[in-house]
Amino acid sequence: MASRRALHIALMPGDGIGQEVIPAAASALRTLTTSLPHLSFTFTTLPIGFQTFTETGSALPDKTVETLQKECQGALFGAVSSPSHAVKGYNSPIVGLRKKLDLYANIRPVKSVGGKAKLEIPGVDLVIVRENTEDLYVKEERSFDGGGEIGRVAEAIKRISERASRRIARMAGQIAVRREEMRGNKKGMVTITHKSNVLSQTDGLFRSVAREVLTGAEFAGKGLVVEEQIVDSMVYKLFRQPQYYDVVVAPNLYGDILSDGAAALVGSLGLVPSANVGDTFVVGEPCHGSAPDIEGKGIANPIAAIRSAGCMLEFMGEIEGARRIYDAVDEHLREGTVTAVDLGGKAGTAEIVEDILKRL
Repeated sequence: MASRRALHIALMPGDGIGQEVIPAAASALRTLTTSLPHLSFTFTTLPIGFQTFTETGSALPDKTVETLQKECQGALFGAVSSPSHAVKGYNSPIVGLRKKLDLYANIRPVKSVGGKAKLEIPGVDLVIVRENTEDLYVKEERSFDGGGEIGRVAEAIKRISERASRRIARMAGQIAVRREEMRGNKKGMVTITHKSNVLSQTDGLFRSVAREVLTGAEFAGKGLVVEEQIVDSMVYKLFRQPQYYDVVVAPNLYGDILSDGAAALVGSLGLVPSANVGDTFVVGEPCHGSAPDIEGKGIANPIAAIRSAGCMLEFMGEIEGARRIYDAVDEHLREGTVTAVDLGGKAGTAEIVEDILKRL
């Protein structure tokens, strides 16, 4: 019998439809305890996001970080309405949170289930493992006058370290081996994605360190296949032959672009979850944005958030709880009605949540 485990989870809805989908994910966790009585959850709602910034002057209040570090074992984050133009004093709170909690891996599974999403491509079952703390997302930028015809110039630092590359490659390898064990007859494969033919120092370091880790002693004898792909051809091949890929590991920017693009393979960003994973903390996060155009209308797709709750549990070691959430969502997508706004169905948020909770 599983030992009892009480988990204190932070809910950080953030902006836009985050306010609608994170409560749905919390409901899934509460319902899960009826079939897994060894689990119990308590929740704390914490402020984060652009609305919080406009009200308090900080998009990521110190109290939010302190509560996460001292009181919580995991968290669910919704979305943030980051402005496209510079706003004095504002920085992306989710980027800041990843750095403060050292959530160095962003794990984004993309899977087709033979459901009712009109644009779903069958046979897709891959995981994009994105380094989460550096690359261009260190946000060290500057602008200056280049003089003469050059005019204004803007520069950004792209930082790749051996430490970050090593641990994200190790995470990718561990996920591939676990997937191999679960599938039995299919070998695990990791595709290292980079642009080292042009960026020989930064991407070159990422490539060489990742290959060293994945072909080294830790994964020797585990049947792991290791290959690499230049990022521009990776984009092409991902859309031409997505069934080929298993685990894709990439620096921060490429991983962000690839994972959002890969959502098109299964029909909608509203279906794709993620987990921000560190050695001691996990934050589940749906891959969609704040979608202000549909905010408050009751039509947002809650599935990415509910699946993100499953991802959070998976990387907290609660594999059975994660599996039950994944299975309930997959059954719903095959048998139930789907959201109108992104999948061409007729259901709203509440109907989707109700059906998934019944299946749980």
